[in-house]
Amino acid sequence: MAQLSTPGTPLVLASAQLKRNTPAEVAQAKTPWREASLEFWRRRNAVLDAIFYDLKVIHPLEAAALAPWLAREGALLIVPPSGAGALTMCPHIDDFARAGGAGLRILAVAGVGSSALGTAAFARNVADAFNEPVAALVSGYGLADLLTEAAGGWFWFGALNRMRHAFEQLDDFTRGTVFDLTPDVPNVARASLDTRTLCALLTDERFRFGLLTGHSKGNLVISEALYALRAAEADEHLADVGIVTISAAIAMPPRYRKIVDVIGEVDWFGALNSNVAIGVEYRPKQAWHHTNTELAYHLPVREVMSNLRRERGSALLQ
Repeated sequence: MAQLSTPGTPLVLASAQLKRNTPAEVAQAKTPWREASLEFWRRRNAVLDAIFYDLKVIHPLEAAALAPWLAREGALLIVPPSGAGALTMCPHIDDFARAGGAGLRILAVAGVGSSALGTAAFARNVADAFNEPVAALVSGYGLADLLTEAAGGWFWFGALNRMRHAFEQLDDFTRGTVFDLTPDVPNVARASLDTRTLCALLTDERFRFGLLTGHSKGNLVISEALYALRAAEADEHLADVGIVTISAAIAMPPRYRKIVDVIGEVDWFGALNSNVAIGVEYRPKQAWHHTNTELAYHLPVREVMSNLRRERGSALLQ
């Protein structure tokens, strides 16, 4: 792909939405009724991600290519810095390994709208800050999210996430992925597919990440994976991993010391979903929960990460 330009959020979003599932594609899906019932909500969540993430760093051609993966929970992306080539979609961990995932040091997890579009934008901000490709995990949006959202699960994600797990078996059953990604860690069997995928990544000897970073609910995915691995004593190799939480300070296992919590100065939403016992170290001025640099009061992910990289160096990323 040629040098990527910055087309703006509306064009990027439209490029993805126009390439979404056609009626014929839905009918040919493995579970057509499930895909059809969730399509409206997935499109809506892509709009949410257009508000909360810096979509202008994604080229329209990349957005169109991402469309089939718009809410494919557990999918993986390889996102190079701006101008360094197009991103790569990886439906499965083996695809990720074959595409070069074994050489990546940074893993990002977004979480507001849970679409691949927002995930890619967040990861590219991080990639631009470190000037290297970043792996990204798509949280996705399924029946479990739809059911818990009715109880305020999106607004109070920090408190109601366990309810989501109660419905995760329904999601597994309807999409035909009944625990197929669960590694040899018994206590993640009832966890969400994104958490199980992260556990599988972190216990796979082909990959060695030096930094994990999440935004909003994505931090919860990281926390749950690390707690699951800690309980199973399967995280010895992760002792020195760096963690940067953005827009929600979520508790991590005590053994992890290289943690930086970042919340915008006026981010009341992130504060509501944070652990009040955690001291936030980095508070960007006049920043709220969103990272879309085309909107006022944004949290500038690239700038924040660049500053942390400059200030902390190897203390942040191995």
